[in-house]
Amino acid sequence: MTAPRQILPGRTYLVTRRCTQRQFLLRPDDKTERIFLYCLAEAAARFQVEVVAWVAMSDHYHAIVEDPLGVLPDFMAHFHKMIAKVLNVRWGRRENLWSNAHASVVHLVEDRDVFDKVIYALLNPVDADLVDRAVNWPGASSINVLDGRPIRVQRPAAFFRKNGRMPGEVVLRATPPRSWRGREAEWRECIGRVIRRREDAQRAARAASGRTVVGRRVVRRASPFQCASSLERRAALNPTIACKDPDRRRVELVGLRAFRLSYRAALVLFLAGDRTAVFPTGTFRHRQMCCSWSRPEATPPIHGGRASKVA
Repeated sequence: MTAPRQILPGRTYLVTRRCTQRQFLLRPDDKTERIFLYCLAEAAARFQVEVVAWVAMSDHYHAIVEDPLGVLPDFMAHFHKMIAKVLNVRWGRRENLWSNAHASVVHLVEDRDVFDKVIYALLNPVDADLVDRAVNWPGASSINVLDGRPIRVQRPAAFFRKNGRMPGEVVLRATPPRSWRGREAEWRECIGRVIRRREDAQRAARAASGRTVVGRRVVRRASPFQCASSLERRAALNPTIACKDPDRRRVELVGLRAFRLSYRAALVLFLAGDRTAVFPTGTFRHRQMCCSWSRPEATPPIHGGRASKVA
């Protein structure tokens, strides 16, 4: 059983998900960019999630999102489902688009943690030696719209019906985090200064080692069924909290451990038939679960020793 995830309203997260077998199914080109942006904007609007930054690499994506209502799992499920359906139609495939590993969801505790992860995400193409500058990445990226300028995306022709329920046009904005006290333009300028400094450092490191960048043209022409050739680290840490303040990090980790212990204890009672078991705050779907199973004839669907509806 995977560790339970605590979902609380108002949190900010770094969400990362990788394509199956590290294939380039998110290969950056005009059609893929439109599909990614449309699905992201539609899911964000549907669940009232605010998107701070995003970048879609060839075999994975990063998005920094704020979750005012505490509905992140629903947002992710819908977003991932829609992208998988559309891209499977585009590439003429049927199997899973995403890796069977769970999406990485990292709670960003403080403002500087959000700032650092925005930098990390937007510099991904540069750090991977794919392009020299973050603005040169040919795929979906919020690098040019960090000041909140709207992106209007038309519904992709692939998969969607002309007269279907999905909106014909959606609007996506990269908005500074709610805790940001300055103007949106100042947020963009701060991000831009750090990115330019890091780009210069990366260029110097490449020159010293003799490495070169792959380039936009090669990236765009890669086969979507090609796989990343870089070595994948196994058994690496999979953090759920990012916090640079050591004291605050300890507090957050203690709180997370307490949540998980309380969750496990409540789950044991619940699976034993105790419908009065109290789950800790942040257990996603607990209210819906109790409502749907409160009827005498309702039986909780349990598979392989776990309740399938417990988050």
